[in-house]
Amino acid sequence: MPFKPNYNQRRSERRQAQQKRHEEKQQRREEKAAQRKAARGEEPPTEPEPANS
Repeated sequence: MPFKPNYNQRRSERRQAQQKRHEEKQQRREEKAAQRKAARGEEPPTEPEPANS
């Protein structure tokens, strides 16, 4: 007799696959943004200096 489906395990596997796709897409977006910034000659943004009052 085949095993009973483990829905929680399959759900977890789908969620992990979705997260991996999301991270890969985000990485591609960041790389393209860096290329565009390099083409414009911009440097990566730095943190602004705190204003003393």
